[in-house]
Amino acid sequence: MNNKDKSADKITVSTIRKKKAAGEKIVMLTAYDFQFARLLDEAGVDIILVGDSVGNVVLGYENTIPVTMEDMLHHTRAVSRGRKHALLIVDMPFMSYQVKVDKALVNASRFLKEAGAEGVKLEGGSEYAETIRKITQAGIPVMAHIGLMPQAVNRIGGYRVQGKKEDEEKKILNDAKSLEEAGAFAIVLEKVPSELAERVTASVSIPTIGIGAGPDCDGQVLVIYDLLGFDDTFKPRFIKQYANMKKDIISAVSKFSEEVKQGKFPTKDHGY
Repeated sequence: MNNKDKSADKITVSTIRKKKAAGEKIVMLTAYDFQFARLLDEAGVDIILVGDSVGNVVLGYENTIPVTMEDMLHHTRAVSRGRKHALLIVDMPFMSYQVKVDKALVNASRFLKEAGAEGVKLEGGSEYAETIRKITQAGIPVMAHIGLMPQAVNRIGGYRVQGKKEDEEKKILNDAKSLEEAGAFAIVLEKVPSELAERVTASVSIPTIGIGAGPDCDGQVLVIYDLLGFDDTFKPRFIKQYANMKKDIISAVSKFSEEVKQGKFPTKDHGY
């Protein structure tokens, strides 16, 4: 395959926009390292998100708030080295964009210049329209994120569904239009009622990507460890486990441990 052919299947922001117009569902998953990025890319995922969920599932924090720019840059570099075709988006961590628009632009640019990302994701509604506009005008694609916003967990009082109340519903609908007008190329809808997500999806021309937002969004995203069943104690309604890797990993490690202790591994076949 020549270089021209290789570039033809590279997923871009334009590809993602066209998928909505064509009625094709968009697949997005998180990755935080080289190996998972390589596997997701080979599986044909459209978008790989280096989520600030790295704080919960990799770094062991209780929430995403402690995650730093350096954490995100580090993991984005690793993911960038592992994927070739998927669009690579990265979460901007807490307080990397909330204070000043100019600082947000500088931080967003670092993910492209220093880590190989192709766009950034920001949590927040119309209050961040100016920030998104400034970043997109600089040539950096922005994915918006509304509904449940994990970085605001302390303000909203936990990980509850957003949009059940009339004022919340109205704000989410207004935010979606505002973010589209500001230049966002897609919007993540997290933990909102399915009917509301359907209305938002119909009201904007850019794709919506749901997580706990029902079947009518233009695409879906999950944390890769949730999909693979790394933690069988974490089972919110919006997650479907497609494997039980916790069981398989513990079984494999236990078998290795047993064989080492019994002198069954390594054998002469494993030597040089």
